[in-house]
Amino acid sequence: MPMSFREAGAQDAPVALLLHGYPNSSYLWRDVLGPVADAGFRAVAPDFPGFGDSPPLRGRAGTWDDHVQALDDFVAEHDLAPVVLVVHDWGGLIGLRWACDRPYAVRGLVLMSTGFFPDGRWHGLAQGLRTPGQGEQIMASITRETFAELLRSASPRITEEALDEYWKAFVDDERRASHLALYRSGDFDRVLAPYEGRLARLGVPALILWGENDAFSPVSGARRFARELPDSELVILEDTGHFPQEDVPERVAAEIARFLRSLP
Repeated sequence: MPMSFREAGAQDAPVALLLHGYPNSSYLWRDVLGPVADAGFRAVAPDFPGFGDSPPLRGRAGTWDDHVQALDDFVAEHDLAPVVLVVHDWGGLIGLRWACDRPYAVRGLVLMSTGFFPDGRWHGLAQGLRTPGQGEQIMASITRETFAELLRSASPRITEEALDEYWKAFVDDERRASHLALYRSGDFDRVLAPYEGRLARLGVPALILWGENDAFSPVSGARRFARELPDSELVILEDTGHFPQEDVPERVAAEIARFLRSLP
């Protein structure tokens, strides 16, 4: 299944692969692509299937496993590896599984507003989406207006243009159903228990970049990553929530570019 993507930088430069979370798309990284390219990297930001301009996964539900496979297919199709993996939210849950399964394909990590712990707990909205019946009601009730209210509660500075881009993931019933499939496949204890310790064993440098006021992925998770990853740096972004790329894009871009320039 082809995935649409945005990119910047020389084709022969080392690759920084930027993975968006929910309910975003590659548009999340629009202000980061240029600075990453200026740091000497080829920035590649795909839209996961059913998000942004990528079509849904035809014949597949859109589970966690399905998205890991779609990512692997995308990297192989475009011959991107090895990459510095830059992840946010669900992009981390998908991308970090891919990285641990293919340690030869990763040379650095940037972790933002995500998790990768078997004892992790879903926030309230996610719990609702995971609950049969309730999830369907939530999906049916989401309008463009309520969608804007939800995202603005997490990122007051988000623009109308950004909201239009992210709303693409809700334009038909197939895409909305795939959101439920994704969340309902997110059994942390079952899926992530086999990955315990494997992220640290990658042995690559990591930047942990986190919003201080993240209500969906609390900063305690950032500090846990910092404790568990031996070659890591923790940067907390003050007065910022779950979508730092929307709230403080210049700061996010500068921190990621700085980290990329520091890599051997």
